[in-house]
Amino acid sequence: MANLDKLILYTDGASLGNPGRAGIGIIICNQNRDVIRRMTEFIGINTNNVAEYMALIYALQEALYLKAKELSCFLDSELVVKQLEGSYKVKDSKLKPLYYQIKHLENFFQKVSFNYISRDRNKEADKLAKEAAKKKRG
Repeated sequence: MANLDKLILYTDGASLGNPGRAGIGIIICNQNRDVIRRMTEFIGINTNNVAEYMALIYALQEALYLKAKELSCFLDSELVVKQLEGSYKVKDSKLKPLYYQIKHLENFFQKVSFNYISRDRNKEADKLAKEAAKKKRG
């Protein structure tokens, strides 16, 4: 199996209605950009921003399970990236615990970067998130 020390994570959250039926989509690649995991999950009724955070949390947990040491995370939510970088404050009370959970998970890795990308560069994770939002749990 390929070395999984360095992983590339593409995450996205979708909410149909904002708040509405929400889902997450995750693509995990090795450092050669070969896809090693695709994940999708319906997460109930939530806002788009909650879905964006939840997608990243699920991805970080999976990377921890895979015993990764370094992560490059790519999101099409500028808000989430700016909040995680410390450029923007987290004011929404629903986002604060999710923000702190990500900051906690970050400690389990040697290096984590959060990178904003345009939606057109995150199409696969976006598609998975939208599909998940249309499904029911279970």
